[in-house]
Amino acid sequence: MIRLPEPPRLTRPAVAVRTSYLVGEQADCVVGGAPADWLGPASEDFASYVAERRAVRTRWGVPSSVFWYISGEYYLGTLIIRHRLTPELAEVGGHVGYHVVAPWRRPGHATRMLAAGLVECRRPGLSEVLLTCDPGNEPSRRVILANGGVPGGRPRGEDRFRIRRGEISRSLGRAGMGMMARRASKTRVGPHNR
Repeated sequence: MIRLPEPPRLTRPAVAVRTSYLVGEQADCVVGGAPADWLGPASEDFASYVAERRAVRTRWGVPSSVFWYISGEYYLGTLIIRHRLTPELAEVGGHVGYHVVAPWRRPGHATRMLAAGLVECRRPGLSEVLLTCDPGNEPSRRVILANGGVPGGRPRGEDRFRIRRGEISRSLGRAGMGMMARRASKTRVGPHNR
C-alpha cells in the first residue's frame, strides 16, 4: 500500500513525477483500451514533454492550460482548462477536462482536483465554466455536482453543467479542504482502489 506523502495539489506539469506519470498514464491506456504509443516519445525526453505542457498551448482551436494533480513524487491525474469555447466545445467538451489515473480513483481525488481547477479558471477570466460528461459516467457526474454544477440538459449526447463565479469561489470549500488533508493522510493505493 502506498501512503501519499502530502495532500495532493494542482500544479503545472513537473519532471519530478516522471515515473509515476508514465506508469499511471500507461495503466489508464490499458484499462481503457486506448493506444499507449505516445508514451514512448514522452519517456525518451520527459523534460521537453513537460516543458511543452507547462506553456499555454492551442488545443481544440483554443488556448488551453494543463495542470497535474500530484503528491510528492506521485502523479494522480490531469486537468485541462480551455480558456474559451468554440461552437463545438460549447456542445461537447466544455471549459474543463480532467481524469484521475486508474490506481488513484475513488478516494475523492477527482472532486478535490476539479475544485482546485475551478479556482484556476479565474486566471483566464472565466466567470462561468461549462463542463460536460458522458451520460453513463456517473462518477464524473457526481464530481461535477459536488462542485456546484447546475445541470443544463443533453443537447448533443453529453450532459452539460454550468458553474458560475460565485459557485467557483465556494467549490473549494465544498470539496473540503479539511477533508483533503484528512483523506490524503489515509489514502492508499492497491487493487481495491482500481
